[in-house]
Amino acid sequence: FGIMAGKVKWVTDIEKSVLINNFEKRGWIQVTENEDWNFYWMSVQTIRNVFSVETGYRLSDDQIVNHFPNHYELTRKDLMVKNIKRYRKELEKEGSPLAEKDENGKYLYLDFVPVTFMLPADYNLFVEEFRKNPSSTWIMKPCGKAQGKGIFLINKLSQIKKWSRDSKTSSFVSQSSKEAYVISLYINNPLLIGGKKFDLRLYVLVSTYRPLRCYMYKLGFCRFCTVKYTPSTSELDNMFVHLTNVAIQKHGDDYNHIHGGKWTVSNLRLYLESTRGKEVTNKLFDEIHWIIVQSLKAVAPVMNNDKHCFECYGYDIIIDDKLKPWLIEVNASPSLTSSTANDRILKYNLINDTLNIAVPNGEIPDCKWNKSPPKEVLGNYEVLYDEEMAQSDGPDRELRSRPGQPTGGKGNRARDSGKAVLTTWK
Repeated sequence: FGIMAGKVKWVTDIEKSVLINNFEKRGWIQVTENEDWNFYWMSVQTIRNVFSVETGYRLSDDQIVNHFPNHYELTRKDLMVKNIKRYRKELEKEGSPLAEKDENGKYLYLDFVPVTFMLPADYNLFVEEFRKNPSSTWIMKPCGKAQGKGIFLINKLSQIKKWSRDSKTSSFVSQSSKEAYVISLYINNPLLIGGKKFDLRLYVLVSTYRPLRCYMYKLGFCRFCTVKYTPSTSELDNMFVHLTNVAIQKHGDDYNHIHGGKWTVSNLRLYLESTRGKEVTNKLFDEIHWIIVQSLKAVAPVMNNDKHCFECYGYDIIIDDKLKPWLIEVNASPSLTSSTANDRILKYNLINDTLNIAVPNGEIPDCKWNKSPPKEVLGNYEVLYDEEMAQSDGPDRELRSRPGQPTGGKGNRARDSGKAVLTTWK
């Protein structure tokens, strides 16, 4: 939201009512029919205009907005991967133990995004990788779209060439950024529940990037496909098998409008604890938190850390059948639309708790305050990572074992089934 004069185009009436209810609750505004208001939740397009050099707009100290100016460094699929790759190389140069590799040259700890290339720029690199394992399946996504739009799967080079022709380009020449795609190795061994593929939607609030301070929302959820998963190449075109996006699944014949094909994260935890054990489940969620922190650290140096900004991201995580989590993408504007009754409660609380951290006590915003709210206002958020606190704990903070286990430097890390478990958020 931002204290900005004028009207706003709401995406849905539900989103409008949830936000307005929260604003009125704080006594910030009273909205009547046909009345303008000054507080509103800004779209990424509006943010672009606010921070545009051409507009020359300057925010005052009592104006805060819900996106960082160049949030796309994390939320555009191609830029996210580019920044993570750069981050890995920087850690390697520094000799950081976090960048340690195995005997095959694979990162031990920073291997949390699938192998990804940008098209058309990396076409030759992709072909080289594809030919190493010609039976592999890859997923293509337009860099600047959401809700599953424009996504498709391929397992033959001829399909790429057909896409290129259909995109009105006879060869892989430079295209505009709007037409850029990422192509990633498809996770074809997802963890299945009831035979169906699912992913996690988790909410992470960043109040400042330098120093990095972020919060994890405890009430995330799983999104399930409506059709049972099969790796069969005959089903590559069936998006009800492969894509978990509600915008896709709600059109399926088997979509359930009552539960919306969703599970709460707490239900997933219970299921995994009962089928795989509590220790393994805790390790999985620790690794998910590790991934989120590292992705934020990867973009922190390039993010425009404007003091007027905060941002709530929607993280999409897929878990494979070995219980390894993978970061798929990060959304700058996670949907606030409610598809079920539980959804509405969750998203109302999400907005409420986010605003309580961004503007504690419902007071007039002040961008100069230290952005470290008292614990009692966190609601369903918990501190995921606080860089200032981590630095005060000493230089070995970055490589930690799970709480309660011994910690150590390189060559002396706590082991769990032969592999180190890393945490950086407590």
